[in-house]
Amino acid sequence: CQPTDSGKTMNDNPLLAEWDTPFGVPPFDQIKNEHYLPAFEQAMTENKAEIDAIVNNNEAATFANTMEALERSGAKLQNTSRVFYAVAGAHTNDILDSVRTVISPMLSKHYDYINLNKGLFERVEEIYNQLEGSELNAQQKRLVSESYKSFVRSGVGLEGAEKERLQEINGRLSELTTKFGQNVLAETNNFEAHTTNPDDYGTLTSSLVSLAAAEAKKRGHEEGWSFTLQRPSINPFLQYSPNRELREKLFEGYAMRADNGNENDNKEIIEEIAALRIERANLLGYKTHADIQLSSSVAQTPKAVFDFMDQVWPAALSLAKEERDALTLEMKKDGIEGELKGSDWRYYVEKVRKAKYNFDEDAMRPYFEFTAVRDGAFALAKKLFGLEVRELQDMPKWHEDQQVFEVLEADGTHIGILYMDFFARESKRGGAWMNALRSQSKMDGSVTPIVTNNFNFPAPTADGPSLLSFSESQTLFHEFGHALHGLFSNVTYPSQSGTNVPRDFVEFPSQVMENWMSEPEVLKLYAKHYQTGEVIPDELVQKMNDANAFNEGFRTVEYMAAAYLDLSWHTLTSADGIKARSFEKEAMSKIGLIDQIIPRYRSGYFNHIFAGGYSAGYYSYLWSELLDADCFQAFKETDLFDQETAKKYRTMLSKGGSAPGMDLYVEFRGKTPEIGPLLEKKGFK
Repeated sequence: CQPTDSGKTMNDNPLLAEWDTPFGVPPFDQIKNEHYLPAFEQAMTENKAEIDAIVNNNEAATFANTMEALERSGAKLQNTSRVFYAVAGAHTNDILDSVRTVISPMLSKHYDYINLNKGLFERVEEIYNQLEGSELNAQQKRLVSESYKSFVRSGVGLEGAEKERLQEINGRLSELTTKFGQNVLAETNNFEAHTTNPDDYGTLTSSLVSLAAAEAKKRGHEEGWSFTLQRPSINPFLQYSPNRELREKLFEGYAMRADNGNENDNKEIIEEIAALRIERANLLGYKTHADIQLSSSVAQTPKAVFDFMDQVWPAALSLAKEERDALTLEMKKDGIEGELKGSDWRYYVEKVRKAKYNFDEDAMRPYFEFTAVRDGAFALAKKLFGLEVRELQDMPKWHEDQQVFEVLEADGTHIGILYMDFFARESKRGGAWMNALRSQSKMDGSVTPIVTNNFNFPAPTADGPSLLSFSESQTLFHEFGHALHGLFSNVTYPSQSGTNVPRDFVEFPSQVMENWMSEPEVLKLYAKHYQTGEVIPDELVQKMNDANAFNEGFRTVEYMAAAYLDLSWHTLTSADGIKARSFEKEAMSKIGLIDQIIPRYRSGYFNHIFAGGYSAGYYSYLWSELLDADCFQAFKETDLFDQETAKKYRTMLSKGGSAPGMDLYVEFRGKTPEIGPLLEKKGFK
C-alpha cells in the first residue's frame, strides 16, 4: 500500500477501510481532517484503474462487463466524497475548506477522465445501439440510455483543442463554485448587529432573546444582544424589532452579502461562471446553459419553464402589491411617511396579523418544540406507511448535536439509518438539506440507505429549549420528505436510487409532506405546548391559517423572483460586458418586481445555482409544488391517511430514477397534474 505522510499505510485511513460500525455507517469518530486528502487521492487512483479495466476488456461489451462494472466502480471515491461533503457542509473548518479548494479541480479532472473517455463511451454506445430487441429489463434499458445521453451531454464527442478547452472550463468552474460558497459563509459569519437596549428586540420570545445574549458573549461582548444573518436570528428580529434603523442594518447586511467590494465579493466570480457556462454550452452544441441542464429534466426546455412560471407570476405579483399597500397603511399608523422598505415588510406583516387576525406568530413557538415537531414527522410516517423510528445511542457522529435513528417497517424489518443535525452554527452553511451517505441498491445483495437531514434551527439555551416557528416546522417536514424518498428506494442499481431523479422531480416528495403538517388532524399528533402539554387549540390553528394566507403573495414572489433570476443568468447567450449587480437589477425590472421585495437569493449569495446543483433548476420548487398540490388532492379525495393511496405513493417513490418522473407520477395519479390545485392552494383563484 502507498504510505501516507504520517508513514502509516492507506489501510489505516478509516475512509478507505471496511466500515466495521453499526449498520455500516461512516466511522465519523475515527475520521480526522488529515484523512480526507490522501483518501481522495487513493480512491481516484483506484477508480481510474477500474475504468481502465472496463475499457481494456477484450471481450465484446455487455451489460454485465460494462454497465454493471461501471456501477460498481468508484465505491471508495463515492464513500469519501459523500462523507467529506456532508461534513464540510455541516461542520467545516479551515482545514476542510483548504481540502475542498485543493480537491475540487482534482475531482473535476478525474471525472473528465471518465465522462470524456472515448473507449468507455464506445462500449456504452455498443450496448445502446443494441437496446431494441434486447432482453434487458426496463431498469437496465433506462440505465443504458441515460448513461449514453450523459456521455453525450458531457462532451465525449469533442476532440483536440475543443476537448482540452472543455476540461479547462470544468476545472475552472469547480474552483469558482467552491470559492463562491466559501465567500458566502464568510460574509454570513462576519456580520453582527449588537445592541444593549432591550427595547430594540421588541416582543421577541425569551428563547430567541437568550440565543442573542449567548451570541453576544460568544462574540466578546460583556452585555447586550447580538443578531446575525443566520435565519433563526435575522428573521425574528425583522418581525419584532421596533427599531427601524437596526432592522434596515440587518436587512441590508443580508441582502448585500458577497456584494460589498471586499475580499469576499462574488460579483466577478458570478460573471466568470456565467461566461464559462455559456462557452461550455456552445462547445457541447447547446445555445445556453439552461438548454443543457433542462434536457435531462421533466420540463425539457427553458420555454416550458417560462410558460409554466408565467401562469403563476401575474397573480402572485398582484397579491403582493395588495399586501404592500396594506402594510403601508399600517406603517402610516405609526406616523412614518414615505415608502415602505424591504426591511419593514416582516415587521408590518406581524402588525397586520395582530390587528386583522389577532394572531402573533411567535405565540405559536411554544407548540413547536423541535423534538415534538420531529416526533410529529415520525408519527405521520407511521400513520401513512407503518414506519417505526427509534433513536440509536452511541453512534458515530460528526457533531455532538446530531441524533441518529433506525427506520423500520411495521414488522421490524430494517429500512435504513437517518441522521438529523438540527441547529445553526458558524461551521454550517445556511439553509436545510438532505444528503445520502449510502444509496440503496440490490445489484450485489441488499444494501440499505443511510441519509441525513440538516437544518439551521435556533439552538437550545440554558433558559429553554429550541422552539420553532411554523415555517421552520415546515422545513423539518420538508427535509424528512427527502429522507423518505431515499429510505423508500427499492431499485437494483445505485445510480437510479432514491433522490437520483431529475432536479424538477426531486423536490416533489419533500413538498408533499408540508401539506400534512398543517392539517388540524396532524397538528393534534404533535403540536403541544412544551410546558403544559396542551394540544394546540383549534382557534389558534384557524387564526394561523388565515394569517398565513395574508402573506402568500410575498412568499411566492420572493421565491419566484429568485427562480426568474436563475433562468435569466442561464439563458444568456453571451456574457460580454455583463456586470452582476446591474444585470440582476435589469432582470428583476423586466418581471416587474416591486422595490419592497428582493429575490429570496440575490446573485451574490445564490448558493443553489453558483455553488450547488440547481443552476437553471431553482424553478423546480414551484414545478414540484404543482405535483405536490395535485398529489395531496388524491388524499383529500379519499382520506388524509388513506392506506391504498399511501401505498401507491410509496411505490412511486421507491422507483427512484429507474423510470421517467412524469411516467411514475401518471402511474400513481392516473393522469397528468393540473395547475388548479396549486393556484387554489395559494389563494390565486
